[in-house]
Amino acid sequence: MSEHAESYDYQRYRQLLSEAVDETSRLRLISLLITEKARDRLEAQRASDRSAMTAETVAKVLGNGRREQFQRG
Repeated sequence: MSEHAESYDYQRYRQLLSEAVDETSRLRLISLLITEKARDRLEAQRASDRSAMTAETVAKVLGNGRREQFQRG
């Protein structure tokens, strides 16, 4: 159950659920679902952070370029 697959792989989760016949395997499945959801949220947060940093950098570059144009003109 430790192998990572694409997010929300319902077929995989359905198979794992059908194989979870005892409490230990059910708890491992629950743990896996929690871990994968946390991983997905972390990946989304990182993507958002990268986008924000890129936007900030572009704004700084464009802002500096405009000031230089006004100072020259």
